[in-house]
Amino acid sequence: MLTAPDPKSRFLGHGDIDVSFEFFPPRTAAMEETLWRSIRRLEPLRPSYVSVTYGAGGSTRERTHATVARVLKETQLKPAAHLTCVDATREEVDAVIRDYWDIGVRHIVALRGDPAGGVGQRYMPTPGGYINAADLTRGIKKIAPFDVSVACYPEKHPESPTIDADIDMLWQKIDAGASTAITQFFFDNEVYFKYLDRVRDRGITIPIVPGIIPIHSFKQVSGFAAKSGASVPEWIGHRFEGLDEDQETRYLVAAAVAAEQVMGLVDRGITEFHFYTLNRADLVYAICHLLGLRPVATAVPRVEAAQ
Repeated sequence: MLTAPDPKSRFLGHGDIDVSFEFFPPRTAAMEETLWRSIRRLEPLRPSYVSVTYGAGGSTRERTHATVARVLKETQLKPAAHLTCVDATREEVDAVIRDYWDIGVRHIVALRGDPAGGVGQRYMPTPGGYINAADLTRGIKKIAPFDVSVACYPEKHPESPTIDADIDMLWQKIDAGASTAITQFFFDNEVYFKYLDRVRDRGITIPIVPGIIPIHSFKQVSGFAAKSGASVPEWIGHRFEGLDEDQETRYLVAAAVAAEQVMGLVDRGITEFHFYTLNRADLVYAICHLLGLRPVATAVPRVEAAQ
């Protein structure tokens, strides 16, 4: 009798997987404590890089810069700074780009950014500013040889008329110098693989890294999905039914859902993942453990070593 081969995910643990983590800059002292506790928890997993987001309309520009600078100063991590086109002229954005290069940042995640009025509002380019992510990527590469990552959308950007138009925009970003694309989060792996097939059929060969968001709160993540155009399969909602007040069980279910998703991707050849951590380390750490990653002792923080 024929037997099916063992899934690839059973044999992880020998340097097979690369991960990166996304954080957002804190607004309060309590949030800053949570952020840095999460960074320290995940740092020993040796991610390829950690990215730090901008708020809507570039509203967290200074906090993003401060967080990136602290990552450089106090950890062994490689930071990637998010940068958007919103509410800033080219001169203002270029000054940020040069400053990042001067402090040692070598990786930027270039995004158009959400409208200043929030998701759902009509986007209007800032007068005298970069028009979109492709334009921004081109500007970054003119200033310094940064590694530039961009976003892509397996279910298309909410403002794109079609997925083909969305892939046209991805092509423009690549032509401008982008070397990696990170997907909007998704929950159905077939959505990712169908998109990957379409992208490859169009001749795009850069890595298309799946973005994974662990569901700490189904209500919160469902809200993110509704705004970003990402679908949430009915079966996921069913798994979280009745758990709003049961945090312990909710986290166990969330870990199971995320593990099922990433292992399914691994079994079909995916070895690189970008985690939207929401500044929470618990579920991400558990998923990375299942992916075969193990903590490595970190060196003395740079700030201490320099003293």
